[in-house]
Amino acid sequence: MAAINYPLAHYVKNNSPLVYGCMGLGGGWNNNGISADDIKQAHQVVDAALEAGIVIFDHADIYTFGKAEQVFGEVLKQRPELRQVITLQSKCGIRLEDKLGPKRFDFSSQWISHSVDNILQRLGIEQLDILMLHRPDPLMEVEDVAATFDALRDSGKVAHFGVSNMQQRQMAYLQTKLSQPLVCNQLELSLSHLAWLEESVTGGCSGYNANNFAGGTIEYCQQHKVQLQAWGSLSQGLFTAADVSNAAAPVQQTTKLVARLAAEYQVSKEAIVLAWLMRHPARIQPVIGTTNTARIKACGQAAQIELTREHWYALYVAARGAELP
Repeated sequence: MAAINYPLAHYVKNNSPLVYGCMGLGGGWNNNGISADDIKQAHQVVDAALEAGIVIFDHADIYTFGKAEQVFGEVLKQRPELRQVITLQSKCGIRLEDKLGPKRFDFSSQWISHSVDNILQRLGIEQLDILMLHRPDPLMEVEDVAATFDALRDSGKVAHFGVSNMQQRQMAYLQTKLSQPLVCNQLELSLSHLAWLEESVTGGCSGYNANNFAGGTIEYCQQHKVQLQAWGSLSQGLFTAADVSNAAAPVQQTTKLVARLAAEYQVSKEAIVLAWLMRHPARIQPVIGTTNTARIKACGQAAQIELTREHWYALYVAARGAELP
């Protein structure tokens, strides 16, 4: 299999075909403190990821109320040598419901700066490799964001910046004021969430319903060398581990096809689902979030194969449940 030129490799020294999402670390979405078992689990997950060739670890300040970063920080404290061989990225901009208001998005300079300081403190590091804005804030003032990014970069707190869940017009607007490139965009992309493909395939065709995926986002990222990362890439095990006996016909057909291709390519079913995303010329990096070390190993097999065009389309057509236009 030929080496793949991932856009992110231009910015970080430690890069991998897959990203490990740390949302499941830290003991759950509760107010309990992290335990020795939580730290042990984090060590095991990190080891499994590294053995699978994964060196990018994805965080967000809200994951398990900050405990995911905190427990990862404990791992780094006990094994500081890891910092030299991994890339750390985190996200901010979502504020959970509190006494001041409901769940909301906040790209204000004060909140971004406050969030970064807390991220660095929890992880126990001096510099974050990539900071991503988690979800678009309708009240975003691009000049304020740009100035904040400059200050974070100049202070050495953040090396690079990206976004998450943004469409191409939002990215282009933000980029007009930035002095550094946006290096990544994390979107929901998977065999069960096909809007990103349907938009490009059915556009201009009568008889197809419009979807809410903004047209041109994938192509914008390709054109501007923005690394696409796919959250929800395994569809919560829908095609690999779930009981689909009562599921819709497309889900059952796709599940059977995934199993058949796994046998043909001699890899795990997870690898087939992820390899489908990775076959796209946008060089998508799937984000996996399982804490099951065996499943992490199974996911790592995705980097060992490349689906044929025919197999890629067979999975697409099965998942969409209808012939292409």
